[in-house]
Amino acid sequence: MEKWKQNLIAAILLFAISQYSFSQKTNSVTGTISDGKTPLEFVDVVLKPLTDTTKTAAYAVTDSSGKFVLENINSAEYILKFRLIGFKSNSQKIKYTGTPISLGNIVLQEDANLLNTVVVNSQKKQIQKTNEGFVFNAVSNISQTGGTAIDMLKNIPTVAVDADDAISLRGKTPLILINGKNSAVTNMNQIPASSIESIEIITSPTAKYDANAESGIINIKLKKNNLNGLNGAAVLGGGFGAKGRMNSSVLLNNKTDKWNIGLAYDNRFAGRTKSIKGERTNYFIDDEHFINQSRSDERTEGLQNLKLNVDFSPNDRNTISFEALGNMESQDNDETLKTDILNSSNQFYSSNKRHSLELERSKAAEFAFNYDRKFSDDRKSLTASITTSYNFHRENTDIDTDNYDKNYAPIGDTFWQRTHNYEKENISNAIVNYAFTISEKSIIETGYKGTFRLFNSDFQSADLINGEYVVNPMVSNIFDFNEQINAVYVLWNSYSGSKENQKWKYNLGLRAENVSNNGATQNNSDHFSNDYLKIFPSGSVQLNLKSDEFLKFGYSKRINRPDLDDLNPFIDITDALNPHGGNPYLKPEIIYIVELSYNKDWDKYSLSGNAFYRNANNTIRQYGVLQDNGVILLQPQNIGNTVTYGLETIFSFKPISFYDGNISLTAFQQNINAGNLPQSEDVVSSAFSWYGKIINNFTPWKGGKLQVIGNYNSAVATAQGKRIPIYNVDMGFQQKLGKSNARLGLVVTDMFNTLESGYKNNTLLFRNNRTSKSDTRALMLTFAYTFRSDFKEKLLENQFSTE
Repeated sequence: MEKWKQNLIAAILLFAISQYSFSQKTNSVTGTISDGKTPLEFVDVVLKPLTDTTKTAAYAVTDSSGKFVLENINSAEYILKFRLIGFKSNSQKIKYTGTPISLGNIVLQEDANLLNTVVVNSQKKQIQKTNEGFVFNAVSNISQTGGTAIDMLKNIPTVAVDADDAISLRGKTPLILINGKNSAVTNMNQIPASSIESIEIITSPTAKYDANAESGIINIKLKKNNLNGLNGAAVLGGGFGAKGRMNSSVLLNNKTDKWNIGLAYDNRFAGRTKSIKGERTNYFIDDEHFINQSRSDERTEGLQNLKLNVDFSPNDRNTISFEALGNMESQDNDETLKTDILNSSNQFYSSNKRHSLELERSKAAEFAFNYDRKFSDDRKSLTASITTSYNFHRENTDIDTDNYDKNYAPIGDTFWQRTHNYEKENISNAIVNYAFTISEKSIIETGYKGTFRLFNSDFQSADLINGEYVVNPMVSNIFDFNEQINAVYVLWNSYSGSKENQKWKYNLGLRAENVSNNGATQNNSDHFSNDYLKIFPSGSVQLNLKSDEFLKFGYSKRINRPDLDDLNPFIDITDALNPHGGNPYLKPEIIYIVELSYNKDWDKYSLSGNAFYRNANNTIRQYGVLQDNGVILLQPQNIGNTVTYGLETIFSFKPISFYDGNISLTAFQQNINAGNLPQSEDVVSSAFSWYGKIINNFTPWKGGKLQVIGNYNSAVATAQGKRIPIYNVDMGFQQKLGKSNARLGLVVTDMFNTLESGYKNNTLLFRNNRTSKSDTRALMLTFAYTFRSDFKEKLLENQFSTE
């Protein structure tokens, strides 16, 4: 027995020695990189000679276990650098004498100035918490391949998107930024999902951010590759809903020590259908008392994007970059609307069929110059940018209307109309942010942002009279709008305790925004001008109960300025019985917000909870007014004050190795005082709403990924009623093909064909019900191939777990 034990010990020692020997590579430097808890993948590891730091002696990227190997190194002194987006760059001197070096575990610190990121352990690749909200990595959403930013937002925790593509956070429309900046690209269907790197949800913005964000900010970050060398990827997808759909993407990037140049092209083409049904009762109008409408749409959509980025880094501390984005969108909609009108005795009054062919063409371009300066003290930073974007939109519509008798026989001649709406918009930004230390534990951030907007809208309606189209001056006009917003801010950040163990964290900020705008129609029927200065304080205090648990209290004052769609006075008459338009005399909402947050991480679970309270003055809501001719005109109005309070939670879990999930829930109560309206009794005074999502991720076998996402939005209160509940389930599956860099993906959206939208309004003067159903159920098959690129992890592959 004793001899057996000796032989066993000897075998173990020999095995350990052999493994150690085989793990040592000739002329190599090895190590492992982590964030202190889990390994970090895709870290750039660069070795530069100490005598000439412009040259690269060796380069490597960490694997899924955080390991790296630098080989074929000559004896000399070097600087070893570690870089990963979201973490502070790290460097150290090493002296190589010919003997292999093992550096052990190297810990990278999160970059508080970039993302303030604390990773949710159970969903590291999917959700990253920040001090102001969270970042959702687009890589983790495979169920929207071939879709747009709207489709991506539908499946992000805490974000609600209805079937008409209206986006909301906590019951209100958020401020949407592209790469952190205001953009003329405001239609989220103009951005392909394949071009998105990540989406940041900021529900607790500090004074550093625009105050025009009552419910929060959604920042969409577009892809940019940062892997050394020449990289590329190509994607081709096709499928069908009611009609065929296709999409493709091509991405190329080349990075050297000083230059990073990338070019990307995306496109998406689809056929769509939609059906709408509406019923209305005008209580005090005898002739046009009951109105029944049915509408069918046949739509063709096209989208193309071209993106260029050039980065120049003359040294480790300075980076200058240029970005350009071009966008082309087309939509052709063939629409037929049938209307039957009955009198109060339920007898036939009139009937008509209105057919319209709407052709839309949009072109957008965006240019950005950025400068980033780093300092020896990594808490100090300087960034500056100048951006400008243009959007040109043209919409031409031909309309023909036929009237029918009670036997549906034609009456009279066809009535022909033409309308056009030409829009030009330019938005420019000038931004400077500077952060510096005032003590070992305190940082001051300060900066300036200027936003400059020009907008022109030319709306014309003409009727065919005696063989010629004659412009109708009553509904034709030109609207010009310009606006300047100049903002400055200062923000103080500090903590108590040690740097490694911060007990309390504080921030206190103040933002001043001066707004100057004016708008006027060509015939001077509408004219307005505003010039005001508002001060917006913000502050928070955070108690770190443990390293993985904290409690936070915050306060902020914000504003909700009416957007261009709200202000544009032109009336859309495509549906003659339900016209809608803007209101140039809207006042901005002023909102006071209080929040209480709690976050806790376990090994396999994570919980984030937020209780919030909002008090808004001059609340802006869409409001319908019944006209004497039976038409309901829908326009935004300052209806009064609204108090909203609710709870928002995100629960992430990974109970077993091949499955992880995420459940989010937002519930809120709204109490409305519509004292500004003459018929305030029509307005819903109290409403409870909630919406939730569950994201299920499976890795059934090596190289296979399955995702199933369920959404539910309860009935949401409108000014005069409520929107109907909506719910749907999306599914995505991907498979790695052999040992190649190819991926095959299958996506089914709205699997059970349940997604529809609509509303039910009931006032003293009218009752109005409306439902809309698009062909949301669709199947897409996608093939992707990459070479020498981390896009294989960012274009199609879903990083549910480390392979």
